[in-house]
Amino acid sequence: MHCTALPSHVDILIVGGGPVGALIAQRLAASRLSVLLCEARFSVPDDPRALALSHASREALEKNGLWDDAALAPTPIRRVHVSQAGTLGRTELNAADIDLPELGYTVRYAALARHAQRVLLDGNASISLGTPVTRIRQLPRYAAVTLASEKGEHTLTARLVILAEGGKLLGDLHDIHPRVKAYGQSAVLAEVTPATPHDGVAFERFADDGPLALLPDGRNFMLVWTQTPERAAEKLALPEADFLAQINARLGQRAPQLVAVGARASWPLALKTVDSVVGQRVVLVGNAAQTLHPVAGQGLNLGLRDAITLAELLAGSPDAQLGEAAQLARYKRLRSQDANLVTHFTDSLITLFETPHPLLKHARSLGLLAMDSVGPMRRGFARRMVYGAR
Repeated sequence: MHCTALPSHVDILIVGGGPVGALIAQRLAASRLSVLLCEARFSVPDDPRALALSHASREALEKNGLWDDAALAPTPIRRVHVSQAGTLGRTELNAADIDLPELGYTVRYAALARHAQRVLLDGNASISLGTPVTRIRQLPRYAAVTLASEKGEHTLTARLVILAEGGKLLGDLHDIHPRVKAYGQSAVLAEVTPATPHDGVAFERFADDGPLALLPDGRNFMLVWTQTPERAAEKLALPEADFLAQINARLGQRAPQLVAVGARASWPLALKTVDSVVGQRVVLVGNAAQTLHPVAGQGLNLGLRDAITLAELLAGSPDAQLGEAAQLARYKRLRSQDANLVTHFTDSLITLFETPHPLLKHARSLGLLAMDSVGPMRRGFARRMVYGAR
């Protein structure tokens, strides 16, 4: 429900109304806690990205009323084909191998965020749109937060502030510090049309000049192609036929031939982490805690696991523990293994596959073939991609 009058105090303030923040708000809406979600924008802007959500992410969203097939139009991902250009190395992850109907689903980010916002406005969660947070002061018993509303500046206190807004407020925190690793890469995004049906198969192709992914998206694919910034600009300017020819050349026979391409866009890539996801009266989740390279499609899935772990912890803890150092330390312990492993895995993929040495290329090929041949290894990897490190 829309918050018409901002309170002077809440138990929990959630900053950021995307899917991660919305999942926490929705889970806590029926709890004894007073919770307010503040979103800086009045509406979700257009966003061309299509994201791969794991089956576990769907289950978490569905359990909390944030999944709707009609609103999201998800495209099932039944298999993921991984290969390396110029070698025989390949492996395939299959939903049937781990007894799931699908490994995951492709959804448009804007559709997911808009649906989450509608659910919050129609439900019991308290949400204030067009209300950016401009300042956070961390104090021993609470955080003092300054909001910019239509009626002017407003200050409230909260026993706990959850930052789910991408890390824009990190400069206000005295005990959490950002770390950025620039990859010197950009992602080229485009909707592409295959000559034959994709049958719910996603493709990850490690080409010599950068990895590219094809996510089934309706009848088409969403292409995410990693390039240097200079090459990304060149790809955006190519005529359609030349752009398709370059993609098809890198895919070889591993994926359907692509015959049409829509609008193209690009954005810079970097690994953004923090030295701690918790501080005095503050906890970071989703992209505020870690922003990953899109190569393995794990960013939002990791953030949703942050959200559900934190929400369950808050809902199940005694009131006296809310926002206290011991409670936040417990959350940090619960999430550290999954977050660290996924972050390291994603970052290592970029390092591993960008090295052109022939011996390393041969070793990578053997590694993919070994995974494809050893069933327990392949199934274990697939489970890790769906459920995270548990």
